[in-house]
Amino acid sequence: MGALGHVIEREGVPTAQISLIREQTAAMRPPRALWVPFMLGRPFGAPNAPDFQRDVLRALLGLFTYTAGPVLEDFPDDAPPDVAGETTFACPVSFAPAQTVNDPAAAMRQEIAQLAPWYELALKRRGRTTVGLSGLAMNEAAAFAASYAGETPAAPYDARLSPGVALKRVCDDLKAYHYEAVAAQPGNLSPKEIDRWFWFETATAKVFVAIRDACLKSEDQSLQPLGRLSLVPRAVGHALSR
Repeated sequence: MGALGHVIEREGVPTAQISLIREQTAAMRPPRALWVPFMLGRPFGAPNAPDFQRDVLRALLGLFTYTAGPVLEDFPDDAPPDVAGETTFACPVSFAPAQTVNDPAAAMRQEIAQLAPWYELALKRRGRTTVGLSGLAMNEAAAFAASYAGETPAAPYDARLSPGVALKRVCDDLKAYHYEAVAAQPGNLSPKEIDRWFWFETATAKVFVAIRDACLKSEDQSLQPLGRLSLVPRAVGHALSR
């Protein structure tokens, strides 16, 4: 969207966009952008919250007071909580307890293996997948991600990538794998239910939280934005802290 904004602006039409991944928007330098601290796929925060959504829209439209950019502003508020406190969803997959609780990679591999039949079903039904940004197999992705939750982070699997970009791609793959797999299960699960299952029930999400904490402490400038902005949604972080 950032690149498209530049093209449209050159034709004399002012543009503004919502950003869900701040570091990518900062790199694209679009004419006007509003970064929002919401889950991916929810640019206006939460469903069934029209007053809050109007606040987001007003903030976005307010960017048109700037006659020239680039402008990147941060929306100050979190979305209304809708992840925690609801218990209507039970995942059809029965996850066995991880045999090695101190080995995050092992727990993730076990989880990936249990989800594999559902992921394959999803792939067969849809004929496509959003998994594959990193190019790593899921077990390799699990090991790479888990290393950043420990004391010895692995070197990027592609020398052209910074640790932050490499880790972001791996985490995107792991999350997409889980979401596509669970969406193939019976029950026609809503995005809200899938979000809740992933962030509060999976070993992978627990690793993501540990990675976030490690990134916040890291001196690597490519990892710090991942911890602050884009790995764990702020609404989830607040719910987990409670």
